[in-house]
Amino acid sequence: MTAAGSTAPADERPAGRTVLIAAAMDVVLVVAFTAIGRASHDSDVWTGLWQTAWPFLAGLAAGWLITLAWRAPAAPVRTGLGVWAVTVGGGMLLRAASDQGTALPFIIVATVTLFVALVGWRVIAFAVRRARRR
Repeated sequence: MTAAGSTAPADERPAGRTVLIAAAMDVVLVVAFTAIGRASHDSDVWTGLWQTAWPFLAGLAAGWLITLAWRAPAAPVRTGLGVWAVTVGGGMLLRAASDQGTALPFIIVATVTLFVALVGWRVIAFAVRRARRR
């Protein structure tokens, strides 16, 4: 793994399919986080899912743009940490701006859960790629 958290040489670009799968994984995990959160508070998951998810999805999109995630979409350090930080930070700022809750316990749960999700799948993918090379 390079210092940037990618296993590919700098001049090697990931396939379009890899980028799409990584983006889809991130979107699915963010939506799952919001759906589970709504369900855990006895809320109707489907009725308010978009309202709960959109700030984090917007943060996720910003994270992909800021980190240039398509260059190394599965890199845990180079991409995962940046995407996670912007998703959480941007999501919380947008929730505050749209008069949605940003209580400290929610911030903590969202930060930890999204770290496990957005960085975690990349760590697993890295470990699998490394094991296959051996």
